[in-house]
Amino acid sequence: MKVFKHSSKGLVLLLAVAAGMNAQAFSVDSSQQRTAQTATLSTTQTTYVQPAAQLTTKTNVVVQSAQTPTPQVATTTRVSVQPSTTATTANYSSQSYANSLDQLALTTRSAAVLVYDLQTNQSIYAKNIDAQRSIASVSKLMTAMVILDAQLDMREQITLIASDLVGAKQASTRLKAGDRMTRSEFTLMTLMRSENPAAKALARTYPGGYDAFIAAMNQKARDLGMYQTKFSDSSGLDPRNMSSASDLLIMMKAVNSDPRYHSIRNFSTAANYDFYIANDSSGDRTYKGYSSNRLVNAGTYPIGVQKTGYIRESGYNVVMETNINNRPAIIVLLGASSSESRWSDAERILTELAYRR
Repeated sequence: MKVFKHSSKGLVLLLAVAAGMNAQAFSVDSSQQRTAQTATLSTTQTTYVQPAAQLTTKTNVVVQSAQTPTPQVATTTRVSVQPSTTATTANYSSQSYANSLDQLALTTRSAAVLVYDLQTNQSIYAKNIDAQRSIASVSKLMTAMVILDAQLDMREQITLIASDLVGAKQASTRLKAGDRMTRSEFTLMTLMRSENPAAKALARTYPGGYDAFIAAMNQKARDLGMYQTKFSDSSGLDPRNMSSASDLLIMMKAVNSDPRYHSIRNFSTAANYDFYIANDSSGDRTYKGYSSNRLVNAGTYPIGVQKTGYIRESGYNVVMETNINNRPAIIVLLGASSSESRWSDAERILTELAYRR
């Protein structure tokens, strides 16, 4: 089993741009860096495209500091496409028998659970998957998708205002009015640290404003076929942000397969990052951020895209993509009664995936 870890030093996170544009990658861009540095990132990104092929992309990127007068990005990409090994000749009865053997034998405490094998395109564990539930901060994955769809300048600086700190519910935050960072950094903070004011600022500065952003979230859900999903805010503090395990699987598959969203993989699985925050009123400071996902911080399991979420109305939630024994899978857990129950369910599922034939 591979162990994926992220380092806070020299961490360079990429933002993918939509297909059809010139090949370009954005790093998390902080114009407040005091010294010019050059960082080198070598990553391996794997996108699973079923049933036709498995697409593996290796990208070597050299990113210059934002302080460099004319920052440039040099990218070398090698793409290899391997034929799918999924069998297509099995008859109905033998396929059904094989699927029954692949089902995970376990008990979960979360209210709704879905485990989906991306290699076979089959559900291997399902529990209340069509029940519509409040999803809390899992909403932030859709927030990031809409930001990337808009192809906005990720190096543009955004300043928090007082209304960004006010949400549908009270929530703790280490941010304050006047804090200034790039759109790239606020997106990273939204996905990794699940900071609610960051998600609200991203929506507020969207073309057309906050209401236009919420409309774009709902339109994106409809476009993807997420018909049990409704968004009322960009952070998930509003309990009216509703979805189901089956709908969230659709969203996760879209993030996993679309090259536009490669940066969501990097950002959501960063274990830690030191944010340099400028504030003209209260002074500049460093915000040491850590992932809201316990499994990402531990680094024991190979976690791809992920997002946690909790408010009282939703319970404890997490969605994750993983790849164990070269078999990719998506896990959706909704409505656990406690944080410990959520992580116990997740670890039990990951262990079962490791022992699959």
